[in-house]
Amino acid sequence: SPPLLGLLPGRFSVFPLFFLALLLGFASLLWLQLSCSGEGPVPGGGQSRGGPRQPCPPQAPPPPAEDEPSWGPHRLALLVPFRERFEELLTFVPYMHRFLSKKRIRHHIFILNQVDHFRFNRASLINVGFLESGNDTDYIAMHDVDLLPLNEQLDYSFPEAGPFHVASPELHPLYHYKTYVGGILLLTKQHYEMCNGMSNRFWGWGREDDEFYRRIKGAGLQIRRPSGITTGYETFQHLHDPAWRKRDQKRIAAQKQEQFKVDREGGLNNMRYQIESRTALNVAGAPCTVLNILLDCDTSETPWCTFG
Repeated sequence: SPPLLGLLPGRFSVFPLFFLALLLGFASLLWLQLSCSGEGPVPGGGQSRGGPRQPCPPQAPPPPAEDEPSWGPHRLALLVPFRERFEELLTFVPYMHRFLSKKRIRHHIFILNQVDHFRFNRASLINVGFLESGNDTDYIAMHDVDLLPLNEQLDYSFPEAGPFHVASPELHPLYHYKTYVGGILLLTKQHYEMCNGMSNRFWGWGREDDEFYRRIKGAGLQIRRPSGITTGYETFQHLHDPAWRKRDQKRIAAQKQEQFKVDREGGLNNMRYQIESRTALNVAGAPCTVLNILLDCDTSETPWCTFG
């Protein structure tokens, strides 16, 4: 037997010793909590000095309430196109809720989950999010789920002067061409309607942002971008793993030629979809709404919407 047990009486088993150790540990933790909070006696006797003690360990301050005047009158609809990116979602929702709450931006996060069997259509999902976001929001953020802002100086406030491209080419970790407007783009709802939303013809990955840039210019709107941000390409964290998440870059039928054209007819006006379900969700204390969306496709117009 171990030397310590050899010193104990013959009838003294291991179980009572283990129970006694647990009891002493619990008593120590209870004493520490009472002495830190000021609810127990002061070590050494006498009265506590300098007022009540602070909680131990220090408690994080609660998030500021949205009904405070400092939050301002506007409310953001954060539109997040989504399909099978659950690892990123679990990080994105609580992170963005904390980020926007700290900046006192009233917001509602919409996860736009495409559940049909067509190829992914980011632009159409954003159109759906715009139409379903409700009258309590007056501006939108077209926001990729795999892009997190790291610099608190980035502005997410109401873009009254025109579309505000948060993930500008000078800051985005991957895309640096001048006409890039993807990643994170803020618009008032009025300005988005002036553009007739985004084109619904872009199935698969890429090019919908480039077409939307032309719509913004065609509507006479001026794109603004952040200034005074010194963190450069370290301004955002990009969560996408290209080895694990293969992008759907396949070009089917006439898609390769059509992807460079401006869609002068389609957008919000011809959006066809169904909401399969609408669910309020809480991710690590952060609220969001998940819209399960069934998009519709006219294969005579865009035969590249299928995987065939």
